[in-house]
Amino acid sequence: MIHKIKALYDNGNGSSMRAIGTKLGISRNTVRKYLRTDEVTIAEQQNNPERVKRLDECRDFIIHLLQTYPKLSAVKVLRKLRQQYPALTASDRTVRRYLQALKQTVTIKQQRYYEPVLDMVPGVQCQVDPGELRNVLINGIASTIHFVVFVLSFSRLMYVALAREPIDTKRFVQMHDEAFQYFGGCPQECVYDQTKLVVLHEQYRELDINPQFLQYATTAGFKIKACEGYDPESKGKVEAGVKYVKGNCLYGETFENQQSLDQHLQEWLNTVANHRLHATTGKQPQAFYDDQERDVMQGYLTPASVHLAGQQQLTRKADKTGLISWQANKYSVPMAYQRVQIGVQADAGELLIFDVMTGDEIARHILSTGKGMIIKNKHHYRDLSQTIAKHESDIWAQLGNDLGQRLCRCLQTAFPDHYKDQLAGLKAILRQHQPVNLDVLEVLSQRHSVSASQIREFLEAYEDNPERLLAGDDTASASSALTHELTVYGSLAMAGASL
Repeated sequence: MIHKIKALYDNGNGSSMRAIGTKLGISRNTVRKYLRTDEVTIAEQQNNPERVKRLDECRDFIIHLLQTYPKLSAVKVLRKLRQQYPALTASDRTVRRYLQALKQTVTIKQQRYYEPVLDMVPGVQCQVDPGELRNVLINGIASTIHFVVFVLSFSRLMYVALAREPIDTKRFVQMHDEAFQYFGGCPQECVYDQTKLVVLHEQYRELDINPQFLQYATTAGFKIKACEGYDPESKGKVEAGVKYVKGNCLYGETFENQQSLDQHLQEWLNTVANHRLHATTGKQPQAFYDDQERDVMQGYLTPASVHLAGQQQLTRKADKTGLISWQANKYSVPMAYQRVQIGVQADAGELLIFDVMTGDEIARHILSTGKGMIIKNKHHYRDLSQTIAKHESDIWAQLGNDLGQRLCRCLQTAFPDHYKDQLAGLKAILRQHQPVNLDVLEVLSQRHSVSASQIREFLEAYEDNPERLLAGDDTASASSALTHELTVYGSLAMAGASL
């Protein structure tokens, strides 16, 4: 650019400063500055790394852009610069170089925020992380070893569980059981990364936890805590533990068989990992755990579901009637498990049904050899006889045993399949029509059958016309008149119903 300016000017014999600025797209002041500066000074300025650059006047704006949007490209930065500084002339290459130099001297991206972390409270947290190491020779075959590392955050006591195959949820649960058995207790919480073994989905830090693993954690009594995605530093203790297991325990070792691998790992845990002086605590993890953490760990008993996980257990979902399907037949489960997933297992001619959360047996049936059968345990459903007996007792207490029993028999004759509902209806009617006209009920009880709604209609009719019961002082004649009235009323009601 400087050479072009001087060539066009040609020591005053060429173009004017205004014409040069117009032709090169720069200001007249820039042309004047370089024409007045000798070549030696210009060379010194060009060679000075601290010289003022064209974009320095925009430096604060560029820093603001990059701190707000760290991934902005040089092209996008240039476009925003031109919007902010319309007179700016700079190429993509100039902006790219300027950004490279700027990022070396200015913190553009917000760095992770760290705080000093106090020592963890004993018995509270265990950090858990899966790992694998490939090309380990087992019986002369290069194999991949899958494992999970458990590290207690306070004492740094470590346990490593191995898997012969890629780890699934069932094996993951069993590994936790092994670790808690090794520790002799259970922590209050376990911290994980967002492996699908624990977290199926996360959005806005709302976690969709693997239901099978959540059931185990709930039963065992520990809280699940998941790190943010792609954030291994938030569980650095176990991340370092995975590297330690790979480098110190497994790498460079060969094993005759799986049993020798298991034995090597246990010896390494007991004689190396948990008996070294830990670089952070300065203490042996096992001794530190025994001294200050073991007594505050939660008690742990292996849930029955862990034992059942090793057996051939399947799951079924009970329908709304409390039945599950098994080999073309249906079997009942207790009412509390209607529309719930339960575990099933066939054993010695019986179908065993389990609560999938606790592993407790909730039902047992003899397997049917037929097809399309419904095998029910009557204790799995409400005992209607108890409800009916309670309704009858309440009615008899209000009306007297004789009248009450006769009226109940009429209801049962009229609606044998809905007797319970008829009794409940009669109780409600009696509450609504206090004091109850026993004469009306006496006449109705002499019928072969009667419904609760008919009883309500007769009571309402004679409440509206009580004088009909006062036809005379003679009780017998009054009763006869009432019977006649009821007979007529009943025939009219039946006729209306037929129409």
